[in-house]
Amino acid sequence: MDQKGKAQVIEEVREAYGRSSVAIVSEYRGLTVDEMTALRVGIRNAGAEIRVVKNTLAKRAAAGTEFEGLSEYLVGPTIIALSNDPAAPAKALSDFEKQHKNLVLKGGVLNGKVLGISDIQALAKLPTREVLIAKLLGTMNGPIQNFVGVLAAVPGSLVRVLDQVRQQKEQAA
Repeated sequence: MDQKGKAQVIEEVREAYGRSSVAIVSEYRGLTVDEMTALRVGIRNAGAEIRVVKNTLAKRAAAGTEFEGLSEYLVGPTIIALSNDPAAPAKALSDFEKQHKNLVLKGGVLNGKVLGISDIQALAKLPTREVLIAKLLGTMNGPIQNFVGVLAAVPGSLVRVLDQVRQQKEQAA
């Protein structure tokens, strides 16, 4: 690859870093073409992107960015999974790793903080963004529902008391 091609790859990877808040590095030595294709599809379905780039070019692209910490993991045949959703690539890679022992998680970076394997596995266990938002909204909605229930109980009680008074007057008459 000539200098122009390398510069273009570095710029593309730097742009991918710029669009992402998390980057996870894995070693793919021993994966077949079909397995790599399945991995790419799984990552894409999770809302992330995957890059297979020469380590030296990935290091150059990361220089001066919050992803500089990736340099220590860029050794051997590596893939970089990038996303704006921190849990998405972690889940996809972790699930794939369980089924294919040739994929080995190395580490990553989340918002400038270097992640170890245990950190990535913890990210993978997080619920999806949509589930977290639903839980938050449910928690926020709970007190409001209780308040509405209390407010509705007051007129309901008044109606029942008035009905009891009506029944007593009918019986007395």
